Amino acid sequence: MSATIRVALTHVPLDPGALLSEVGRRDAGATALFLGTARDHSDGKKGVTHLEYDAYIEHVEESLRTIAAEASDKWAVLSVVVEHRVGDVSVGDPSVAVAVSSAHRGDAFEAARYVIDELKARAPIWKREHWPGGAEWVEGA
Repeated sequence: MSATIRVALTHVPLDPGALLSEVGRRDAGATALFLGTARDHSDGKKGVTHLEYDAYIEHVEESLRTIAAEASDKWAVLSVVVEHRVGDVSVGDPSVAVAVSSAHRGDAFEAARYVIDELKARAPIWKREHWPGGAEWVEGA
């Protein structure tokens, strides 16, 4: 049985409740949700006001599908949803979400961690931090 997989880049705010509902299934005993949120500081910079994300959309979606499929091959997951924001993200708002359901918690946790770690390493998504008086593109977004 293969997992249900959906990936998306979006300009609209992420909805964690909708993601949980989307991966929820009657045969799922576990759901793991990871949210990466914009924070007000980074590498000695305080007062970050917002983040800006840009991406090579077609390539990112292909990369995310590949990563989600790899996770479903490694762990017994039922559903995987990955969403990442593009454009401006306010401090405190989620910029990335990974939702995974499985029959057992270990598979859900491991698969979700794999997806976010591989996304950060392999997906061509760029992050720019903004603060009063400046902005800078950041390596390892």
